[in-house]
Amino acid sequence: MRTPTLNQPYHGKKIVIATMHLKDTVIGTSLQRNLGARHMVPIGLNTDVLGTFTGEIERSEMVLATAIAKARLGMVKSGIRYGIASEGSYGPHPEIPLLSAGFELMVLVDDLREIVIVESLIDEVPKYFNTSVTPGEEMDGFLDLTGFPDHALIVRPNCWDKTADGLAKGVRNLAELKAAIELAAKLSPDGKAFVQNDMRAHMNPTRMQKIGELADALCARVKQECPACAMPGFGKMKQLKGLPCRECDTPTALPKGTLLGCVSCNHTGFEPREDMMSHTSAQFCPSCNP
Repeated sequence: MRTPTLNQPYHGKKIVIATMHLKDTVIGTSLQRNLGARHMVPIGLNTDVLGTFTGEIERSEMVLATAIAKARLGMVKSGIRYGIASEGSYGPHPEIPLLSAGFELMVLVDDLREIVIVESLIDEVPKYFNTSVTPGEEMDGFLDLTGFPDHALIVRPNCWDKTADGLAKGVRNLAELKAAIELAAKLSPDGKAFVQNDMRAHMNPTRMQKIGELADALCARVKQECPACAMPGFGKMKQLKGLPCRECDTPTALPKGTLLGCVSCNHTGFEPREDMMSHTSAQFCPSCNP
């Protein structure tokens, strides 16, 4: 077994942050504070070519592949061998009806070590709301939910062909909002405008805060070395289901712990549940309570 020696593998190194929406303001701060790393953002980098939140440019890859591709855009443009990028996906909550949730993922691509370190989080309370309105309709309650004007809005025709016609982004004042709604409604066959939180990071302070938290989590993972090969990034891979029933020991669908893994070699480990539960109630057992 190799002796771990990579406590701060990126100390003093320059890492490119692939963003056009000011994510470097929180990611760069985290890199400096947690890893002692420097950062830069390439001038003229266009990450929208990989997809936009508003959908006029469809994302062709899944979240992880898009984040890696975004990091590599920055690496190619800057010539730097270390790149960071994040990608988010927002929509209906997977478990709670009528609520929204966000999935945020961040990657550190290291071409020197030929590794990709990944960290993610779930945003349970995002500023992510939408509604369809007619011009002149009362919106005070909706605007309070969205956090407007600190959180910007997008406006588009309610019936939309995903062109730029009638699409307004970064709306942050009432006069602009009214004008955008009137234009979008005129272009929509049903006479309505669709209004939603602008989920670009620099337009959504709540999302930007989550990206900062995720950057801290990624840095914490970077500092975890693999016990076998000492590569940075050892950590959580997936939850392992099968917490046994207290009455009959049958595995249930509840998690029993977390599988840990290395980003380079095939070494794995196991982390028990945070609450240290070793068994669960029979009410969750498919045998005792089918």
